[in-house]
Order: sequence, then structure tokens, then C-alpha cells
Amino acid sequence: MRPHDKYAAALAHIPLIAILRGLRPDEALPVGQALAVTGWSLIEVPLNSPQPLQSIEAMSAALPQTLVGAGTVLTAADVRNVHAAGGQLVVSPNFNGDVVREAVRLGMVCLPGVMTATEAFAALDAGAHGLKLFPAEMITPAVVKALSAVLPEGTRLMPVGGITPANMAAFRSAGACGFGIGSALYQPGMSAASVTENAMQFIAACAGTIRA
Repeated sequence: MRPHDKYAAALAHIPLIAILRGLRPDEALPVGQALAVTGWSLIEVPLNSPQPLQSIEAMSAALPQTLVGAGTVLTAADVRNVHAAGGQLVVSPNFNGDVVREAVRLGMVCLPGVMTATEAFAALDAGAHGLKLFPAEMITPAVVKALSAVLPEGTRLMPVGGITPANMAAFRSAGACGFGIGSALYQPGMSAASVTENAMQFIAACAGTIRA
């Protein structure tokens, strides 16, 4: 399945990105498989994790139906390294045109981080496939609604940062299409069973907020 097909399927099913910051390579398969069993199919390993490319390579090979890639991608060279490891997803905390264009060139799904309308339009012009609204602690549902009103119809907005099962509904009703979930889902050293439990709580919350 092509990366963009995986992305579209995930957004239609469980539009949640697992942010596995601090994941070690020896944890990659147990945690990745725990998520895949619950139905999560979007996984990022931030590049400031221990040996992130090894974790990305292991999960990409073992979970072919899952869109696996990297977060905290800051340079075009980072994009190429993630691609070489088998990653198909690029997520950044910021908008960098070179990063977006390189990811697009390599056929990867790219979600740069933005906060303002100016950044959002620039990222879309560069070819971004969706927008990471970051940090969501500073972006209220009212801001998401305002951005949705001016951005091209169908723009995929995904708040990241401080997202919990309790605050997802307000963001979804404002126009968010999904979320990135970090420490509330996974923390370094957490067991696969705990990750599964957290994942199921977010799935239940997400299902309750999806609009007909």
C-alpha cells in the first residue's frame, strides 16, 4: 500500500498519530505491534530518540500496513535518512520548505508544524499533506475553527501537544481531523500492555468525537 493510501485509510479509521519519543530499538517491535493490534496505523519516532532510525527500520519492515516514520525532522538530510530506513512519514515541529519539498519528492507523507495562517498557507504551497498544529496548548479550538474557515477546503489539521481524551471533542468539533498523541500514550520504558491500554482509551474518545 502506498504511503498516501495508508494515510488516508488511517484518517478514515483511527486518525491518531502515536508519538513514541524516547523509544529504544529493543522496544520498537513490542510497542509497534501493540499499537497495530488496536488499530493504530500512524506511528512516528522522533529523531531525538535513542537510535531512532533503527526503530523506524524495524517497525517499517514488520508492520507493512502501518505508516511509520519520524518526528522532529528538521532538515532535508533527515528526510533522506528516514526514507533510507524505510520510513514513509515525516513530521516536524516547524515549517521548513526544504523538508517538505524533499519529503514530497521522495513520495513520503509530510506533516509540518505550524501555528499561524501565514505558516499554514506556506506549508500547503510547499506541498504539505496535512498540518500539525503545534503546540496545541497554545492553539485553542477557537483558533482551529478560525484557521479552518480560511484554509482550502479539506485541509487536514492535526493538533499536537497536550491532547487528552477529555479535550479531543472540542478540537474535533472545531475542524481538527485527527491528533498526535505523545506522553499520554507512551513514555520511555512503558510496557506494551500499558501502551495498549492507553491506545484503547484514545480510540474510544476519538470514536465519540467523530462527526457524522
